[in-house]
Amino acid sequence: MTPWRCPLCAAASIRAANTVPDAAIGEQDSEPLEVTESTHELRLESTSPTSKSYRCEAGHCFDIAREGYVNLLPVQQKKSLSPGDTIESLQARRRFLDGGFYQPLRDALTEVITPCQTLIDLGCGEGYYTAALNDVACEVIALDIAKPAIRMAAKTYPALRCAVASVAAVPLADASADAITSIFAPVPLAEMLRLLRPGGQVVIVTPAPAHLFSYRQALFEQVHDHEPSKFAEAASEHFQVVLQKEVRYDISLDQAAINDLLLMTPYAWKANPVRLSAVAQLQSLHTEAAFSVLVLSKPMLDLGGA
Repeated sequence: MTPWRCPLCAAASIRAANTVPDAAIGEQDSEPLEVTESTHELRLESTSPTSKSYRCEAGHCFDIAREGYVNLLPVQQKKSLSPGDTIESLQARRRFLDGGFYQPLRDALTEVITPCQTLIDLGCGEGYYTAALNDVACEVIALDIAKPAIRMAAKTYPALRCAVASVAAVPLADASADAITSIFAPVPLAEMLRLLRPGGQVVIVTPAPAHLFSYRQALFEQVHDHEPSKFAEAASEHFQVVLQKEVRYDISLDQAAINDLLLMTPYAWKANPVRLSAVAQLQSLHTEAAFSVLVLSKPMLDLGGA
């Protein structure tokens, strides 16, 4: 089992900021990579007959919640009191995904990932896609900055190793993973590069240009295509592109699914209130689900100059 590293020790010993650009937020051009990991491994201990916790050699202690997850998000890594998705959004996503609308994408993920020992899902949400990854990895580590998301994932899918943590400062050692996934989540390229073993895979899933086009037409006067190509461009300096594909199919939504989709996506935040109200009252909607799947590989170490 891959050991956790103490995030407080890491915060106290940061040598330099990650400088590989984050494709999700479009940071400036990259510089030579310099990354930091926590030096103190967390060890499991029993604090009472009914409770357990993790403790590092410096004495920092992190209790394991009754659902089985651990909170490894230091307060200094929070930008708000309750970062990440809200409970309402997570519950809507759970209902929508349980309806099977994105099942073909879930199935496609297990087809593109090479079977491996350890896989990390960054920004796992409530765990719908993460749980499927148990079919291709012996150990699946689920991370999200939202505590309600991790609580839901840990309670529903006990086979996952769940932690509240920042995906930009993952509390795991260098070269801990054989594969990393980011499914509608941030893409911290520096952390991915640090965490992956040579030859390891990265799978990034984003909306394809035509994703939910008619749904977005109903919400906005002008519809802009999604731009999944920017992720491959940002990653090309440090990763090899193995595969780029789209998963596309038609879906039919009833009113309950339409409203859950409004709650679980950011579109509703930007929509005109009049259009938003009109969409919420629709009895049905036919649209296309379209996903971009990008598979990257971390190059093997060049031993020729050693």
